[in-house]
Amino acid sequence: WLQGSFNQDRRGYRVYTSCYVKNANVNNWLRTPYIERGDANSLHIEVKFTMRKCSRITDPSSLQQCKETFNLYYYEADMDIANEMRPTWDAQTYTLVDKVPARHLYEQPTEIKINTETRRIALRPNLRGVYFAFQDEGACVTLISIKVFYVVCPNITMNFASFPETPTGDSESSLVDRQGQCVRNAIEMQPPTYLCRSDGSWYQDPKGQCLCMPGYEGTSDSTQCTACNKGMYKWSQGKEACKPCPHHSYANSPGAVECNCEHSYFRSPQDEKSMACTQPPSAPKNLILESMKSTTATLLWEPPQELGGRTDLQYQVECRLCNSQVEARPGWRAFNTTRVTLKGLAPNSQYQIVIYAKNGASDISGHISSADITITTDANVKIINVRVISKDSNHITLTWGVQLPNGANTAVRNYEVKYFPINSEGHHKIKTTTEPNFTLTDFGFDTEYFFQVRGYTDKGWGVYSDPLPVSTGNKGEYELKDPPIGIIAGSIVAVILCMAIATIMIIILLRRNRQNCNEKKECDTPYGHVTMPLFPSPGSIHSSVRTYIDPHTYEDPNQAVREFTREIDISHITIESVLGGGEFGDVCKGKLRVPGRPEMTVAIKTLKPGATEKNRLDFLTEASIMGQFDDPNVIFLEGVITKNNPIMIVTEFMANGSLDTFLRNNDGKFTVIQLVGMMRGISSGMKYLSEMGYVHRDLAARNILVNESLVCKVADFGLSREIETDNTDGAYTTKGGKIPVRWTAPEAIAYRKFTSSSDVWSYGVVMWEIMSYGERPYWNWSNQDVIKAVEKGYRLPPPMDCPEATHQLMLDCWQRERSHRPKFFHIVKTLDKLIRAPELLRKMAKPR
Repeated sequence: WLQGSFNQDRRGYRVYTSCYVKNANVNNWLRTPYIERGDANSLHIEVKFTMRKCSRITDPSSLQQCKETFNLYYYEADMDIANEMRPTWDAQTYTLVDKVPARHLYEQPTEIKINTETRRIALRPNLRGVYFAFQDEGACVTLISIKVFYVVCPNITMNFASFPETPTGDSESSLVDRQGQCVRNAIEMQPPTYLCRSDGSWYQDPKGQCLCMPGYEGTSDSTQCTACNKGMYKWSQGKEACKPCPHHSYANSPGAVECNCEHSYFRSPQDEKSMACTQPPSAPKNLILESMKSTTATLLWEPPQELGGRTDLQYQVECRLCNSQVEARPGWRAFNTTRVTLKGLAPNSQYQIVIYAKNGASDISGHISSADITITTDANVKIINVRVISKDSNHITLTWGVQLPNGANTAVRNYEVKYFPINSEGHHKIKTTTEPNFTLTDFGFDTEYFFQVRGYTDKGWGVYSDPLPVSTGNKGEYELKDPPIGIIAGSIVAVILCMAIATIMIIILLRRNRQNCNEKKECDTPYGHVTMPLFPSPGSIHSSVRTYIDPHTYEDPNQAVREFTREIDISHITIESVLGGGEFGDVCKGKLRVPGRPEMTVAIKTLKPGATEKNRLDFLTEASIMGQFDDPNVIFLEGVITKNNPIMIVTEFMANGSLDTFLRNNDGKFTVIQLVGMMRGISSGMKYLSEMGYVHRDLAARNILVNESLVCKVADFGLSREIETDNTDGAYTTKGGKIPVRWTAPEAIAYRKFTSSSDVWSYGVVMWEIMSYGERPYWNWSNQDVIKAVEKGYRLPPPMDCPEATHQLMLDCWQRERSHRPKFFHIVKTLDKLIRAPELLRKMAKPR
């Protein structure tokens, strides 16, 4: 190769030329200096050259040696090792890149066109540089320029992450995974990465996530996180923009995470940072004594003039000089009604009552406004001079005196006698009488009792008298004594008199019955049947049978809660874990620790924050419904918590959860007898509900809960309603809303009439769910397809390994005429028969 010059477009170039076309076995080599690779994974080499046509040669032997290509090689090395001998000048030492042809060939110098060819080589990762070499084997070629370069993806900032300049991969198809770095004031949630393609472009969008820190907001192009301006704040990390400070708050410096409250304004720890700063309320207004009795006082007031900009107003009562026996209704603290009743006050006593007004800002402000009033309870009857006038082995007779207030125009209506063994007041008994004396007959021997008496007038109950100790002695002491002659004579006369009265009453009754039987021949029927009312009227002799009462009939739903549920002290509840979310809030697992009772695991449903008043009433209505039920196969309500937030419903804990999920998770693990036992438990619970006059409306495996002993219990009374007692078919008409079509009887879908018979239809579908281990009824059919198929007489086929007897019971439950369906007590009897005679379950139903 010879150095020379080349001119084109008035520019001169330093070139290398090799043109030995007439020689045989030409082998000319030209090598570049050592080129360090840097960060490159591959290198591109661009060669500009000219080449003369071989056809210009006229000598045949020279024409045969002439070439119109040259060879491009490369050699990798960790340092510059080249000299005249190394690397050796042969094709075995170098690696061939390509045999480079010319696209443009010339014959005359005036026809010269420059060829440009680019080739790419992949580099090994452990060597620092490379040599390129050109081999001429008989061409007339001139190398004008050589450019060696590598391609990079440019540095870029996207999604609050910056990615530096990145060399491309070692092949046309390779992608280089480049990790970026979050921009200043951004937090890395997931490491940001970006793929660099071989053409120097970034592939799709970056992965990972960077978010602006609290106090910083992102620019519109997602390349910077800038501090919030003064008067602005941003509480959370993310893409959200900074917001102006809420009312009565400020931010004096950039980058505020939250705004500080102005003087005399406060923010509760429970308040969102977006809420305005608020103030405690002013004092309650116009506190008055609404009514008074000797032991009871009711106070009334109006809400404060200033609420402080909040809606969580609550009241707290303090009674100075009250003892621990005084009760406050609705409570001593955390209530929002403007009336309170104090019970258990002492007659003719003075008390100072303080009503505090509080909200979420009160505790943090340290200032609580209040109003107070001094009251004096009315004087009432006082019991004096309690004494024993007679005592033996059979009775103890007490008498006492009465002291009424001066000028009192009243009388004692009755008395209450409380007695208990000394040191056992918690086990006291109470007897009532209308006379100022009392004879006790049920007492233990060799025991010392305390007796106390109080009286009742139109002013209410008076206070108990001081305790009177009375020792009963042992039985032997009484038996050694001779009974008084007067008592013996009196007893004989009393017995004779009672016998005479009894004889006279029997004669009168026999005569009256004979007369009635002559008038009404029904007495002559062989079995003496008596017609019993289906729905007994209140106060009748049959009204002792327990009947469900719909909480929706109460004008005040809170009254139903008080009547049918038990209030649990919040200190007795411990929440351990969250099991899931429900319509109203979370469902949790926890412990109920009531003093004197063993600790028990319970399920706790909480009302979500921000729930509406309707949500609250619906939530407590379900508790009012559950509180009326007490059956081994119906979920049991332990109680409610309504005096604290959040409101809670506490029920027994069912370890295995809902029946449908439990069955799917244990597919094929139970015997037929175990599955029939589950059916029997559910039917027993439904028998109990139907006998109380109750329709469930949403009976499905998802609404059955299973405990650790596989006992199934009916639950979820959100759609349930009572049967109308004045309707002969016991129907409930819905007021719209969604109906669970796959489980609902045809007449309930068509006419929205729900009865215990429609619950029986649903129960048949639950049986099918049990035998299929939680399969979805009617599979993936649409609701309209289900309705049409059932109307045409289609019924679900027997699941795999389903006994014929159980599938026949399902078909009985799915009778078109609801009057033809079995009652729940018939279903319980049928399943009991199958359990007692398991051979009836051996015959399997045939697939339909």
